[in-house]
Amino acid sequence: MPSSTSSSDPPKGIVRKEGALPAGLRLTASDRPGQAQPVPTRDVPKQPWGRILAAVAVALVAGVTALELNARRLGLEAGDLDNSEVAWVKERVRSENADVAIVGDSRILFDTDLDRFEALTGTRPVQLAIHGTSALTLLEDAASNPNFRGLLIVGLADTMFFQPFDGYGEYVRRRGDFTSPSGRIGIEIDHMLQRRLAFLDSNHRLSVAAHRLDPDFRPGVEGPKHDIWKVSQVGEQRATWMWPRVEYDPEYRARTRWAWKGFKEKFPYTPQLMAKGHARAKAAVETIRARGGDVVFVRPPSAPELRVNEEAQVPRAKGWDRLIANTQSVGVHADDLPPDVQNLTLPEWSHLNRKCATVFTDAYVRRLAALTPRIRLRANAPPPLTRVDCV
Repeated sequence: MPSSTSSSDPPKGIVRKEGALPAGLRLTASDRPGQAQPVPTRDVPKQPWGRILAAVAVALVAGVTALELNARRLGLEAGDLDNSEVAWVKERVRSENADVAIVGDSRILFDTDLDRFEALTGTRPVQLAIHGTSALTLLEDAASNPNFRGLLIVGLADTMFFQPFDGYGEYVRRRGDFTSPSGRIGIEIDHMLQRRLAFLDSNHRLSVAAHRLDPDFRPGVEGPKHDIWKVSQVGEQRATWMWPRVEYDPEYRARTRWAWKGFKEKFPYTPQLMAKGHARAKAAVETIRARGGDVVFVRPPSAPELRVNEEAQVPRAKGWDRLIANTQSVGVHADDLPPDVQNLTLPEWSHLNRKCATVFTDAYVRRLAALTPRIRLRANAPPPLTRVDCV
């Protein structure tokens, strides 16, 4: 009678590997006390690998096509790049040898057309502004960069500038965390794919969409419905503009306006806090000028629905006017621009649409060229733009 462990011919379709146990038998060391036994190998049946590979490829193409069609339906576009911490750090390195760099919050980020700036001056500024971040934080970061000796344009919303915390850009203080080779390689791969596929937008990934299905975490605590959803598109070198859907979709535009909450949240803008902010700004500006650089300020527009609450918290006289005087700087305030570039379109009250951002950029760059020798208009610069070019 043959032993239960003796070898036998494998069933049809079963490939016998050298050293393999008979089909269906897997002995372990516990089955043979006191005897060493190698880990047994499993018999591998033959499979139609060619047809399996073809089926997987078809499923992958179908899935990607469905995701891409849905993304286009939502208004997403290929070429909209993730604006990550690694991307910011990459531009910060470039700024060390730049003639012009821009820092600030989302208004100067959205409201500056880098292409128009370059067409007017022949210089393309490095965009270092970060949404939801105090321009003062970024001004101090530029001051801490011993290699920056260019012109720093500081764009600000008054309440954001003097707020008692950094905001979303707190990572600026630990930028060394975002310089690893894996991070740099990863962002290059991400951007390579995002230049061709719209569904990779980080604001509309499945995990984000699923999170937003929950209206609130619990009563009295703000949930994902209160978050600021997608409002921007990002191109090469962090060029940023308003997502067209915010402008053309009434429901989405209303939701974005609601998310701002009218800028009614009260922060402790005490005289002590304001004085501390002015002192920090002055020290940072003096540091940059001491090594040959310079600083100018720009205050982009905001709609009356927000401006009334901004002024109630940080009046222009205590914020902007004193900032310009205290730092002995030149600046361009949206209120002081000519009438033909006033009343530009602010779809969700806080940022200009893309066309009006070009008009505002044209206006503030021309004004800065008249105020500082650091900016010069090209002899063949395009003619001035006005409100009729975007409204």
